[in-house]
Amino acid sequence: MSGTSLDGIDAVLVDFSAGRGRLLHAVYHPYSPELRQRLLLLHEPQAEELHLAALAGNELAHRYAAAVAQLLQEADIAPQRVAAIGCHGQTIRHRPEHSYTIQLGNPALLAELSGVAIVADFRSRDIAAGGQGAPLVPAFHAAMFHHGERHRVIVNVGGIANLTNLPPEGEVTGFDCGPGNLLLDAWIGSRRGETYDRDGSWAAGGTVIPGLLQALLEHPFFHQAPPKSAGRETFNPDWVARHLKGSESDRDVQATLLQLTVEGIVGAIGRCCPLAREVYLCGGGARNKALVAHLRHALAGTHVALTDELGVDADWLEAFAFAWLARQTVNGKTGNLPAVTGARHPCVLGAIHPA
Repeated sequence: MSGTSLDGIDAVLVDFSAGRGRLLHAVYHPYSPELRQRLLLLHEPQAEELHLAALAGNELAHRYAAAVAQLLQEADIAPQRVAAIGCHGQTIRHRPEHSYTIQLGNPALLAELSGVAIVADFRSRDIAAGGQGAPLVPAFHAAMFHHGERHRVIVNVGGIANLTNLPPEGEVTGFDCGPGNLLLDAWIGSRRGETYDRDGSWAAGGTVIPGLLQALLEHPFFHQAPPKSAGRETFNPDWVARHLKGSESDRDVQATLLQLTVEGIVGAIGRCCPLAREVYLCGGGARNKALVAHLRHALAGTHVALTDELGVDADWLEAFAFAWLARQTVNGKTGNLPAVTGARHPCVLGAIHPA
């Protein structure tokens, strides 16, 4: 998995022989600053963008293959024992309103390099069926975490935040809530040259700017009914800049962006799953201590914890989900939830590139 945060590659090895998946090993490969910048530029039109996108896809395939090789070597597992690799690819455009989404990664090359069958392009089939193509993880969350008596919500705080509503009875729902780490990482990167705000400590020392927060919360996305999904096309540094007067403290802007993430999540829970009494966090934002503290304060009376408590490390949950989705594809089983994405029907997701 390499997500909207553009920080690097999460690779996990999952054993499904006993039914419910068991994570055997995991590795992380960070992106170089140069690759991250090239991928960021591909989110906007530019000269030779098709050529540059193809080159980036090839490079990503080599990096994915290197991550897989390290993963299998450290786990002492031969490639021949691996049924398939689920490769999400790197999103550079997500435009379901125009019926397309683009994830780079060249799965054919990855199959050649790894010697393992690749399942990729998970989102396109859902979009072809009239859906948003996202989020896709709620079906996995339901399979792993549904409880017959407890109303749970799973919140993934990646570049974009999304939630899965798991009532004890009834339909599973889910949708993107708004920005997760994306704006926080971009702001501290532009002001302090750091890739992320460790523990949210920089934001914690700032003061929320009420007028700025209110202006950002007026974005139509926050008031749009599900199904809905978002990406860098929706929330990006240019959008934030248009709301700045220029006199704000950099640290106060960071504090405000952190509160924006909190408000997006809390508002979504309040509107769509107010009866939930357990909220479990995963993704990079789950390790942001200031963010988690703000969520616990805003959701007083609700049990807020990391998915670690449910037996799955919060850092690896999304990569785990795409292993599960790949297994669904290989077995000819559907992977999307129409109530989540808005698709007309359940679909078998992804394209298979044999080894």
